[in-house]
Amino acid sequence: MIRKIIHINEEQCNGCGICADACHEGAIEMIDGKAKLVRENFCDGFGDCLPACPTGAITFEEREAPAYDEAAVKKSLERKKRIEEMMGAGCPGSQAVKLKGMPEEPIMPAPASSGTVSRLAQWPCQIKLVPTQAPFFDGAKLLIAADCTAYAYANMHEDFMRGRITVIGCPKLDGIDYTEKLREIIAGNDIREVTIVRMEVPCCGGLQRAAEAALQNSGKFIPWRVVTISRDGRILE
Repeated sequence: MIRKIIHINEEQCNGCGICADACHEGAIEMIDGKAKLVRENFCDGFGDCLPACPTGAITFEEREAPAYDEAAVKKSLERKKRIEEMMGAGCPGSQAVKLKGMPEEPIMPAPASSGTVSRLAQWPCQIKLVPTQAPFFDGAKLLIAADCTAYAYANMHEDFMRGRITVIGCPKLDGIDYTEKLREIIAGNDIREVTIVRMEVPCCGGLQRAAEAALQNSGKFIPWRVVTISRDGRILE
């Protein structure tokens, strides 16, 4: 349909992000330092973002565009509110945050005497504590690991955690079934692939079974694999 919709002149955009904050529908996002209209069906054509732009980079135009989808906007805003509530609730030490840097980059500088860096990309990492929906899950490669693996396998950060969002647990110690929690994470987010790292001991089978059941029950077809670590730190797959 032909309708009124905003146009963003990227050459004039200074990357301040004010328009993205002013767009209550979430139609505008900052990408590579520039404002972009990423969801045309979220733009209502009222132009709340126009007066917010300090460089005059945003104007109206009439062109072919999908109709404004009020129901989709409402659903998106409700999801955003749920995520914000989950990330702000509970113990301050368990509030969900994405750590500085991209997952494939070092999160903390290595000490002068060490060549190792942390690859943990988010907090919390315990399956019991991590929210089922969070921005760091979007487009993520997910690592589901038994907590003992990081102690048995010396190069856990570089070989498995690097470039992945990490969740850990021990079903024997926690005494719970992780299946439904993991299913909600996989089903409710844009997870690209799943890696399961477990110990060779029988009780670790509970973590593997929960992850496999979660993948099966999620209704998605996602690449996945299982890696088994021996008690003396070798990969047995």
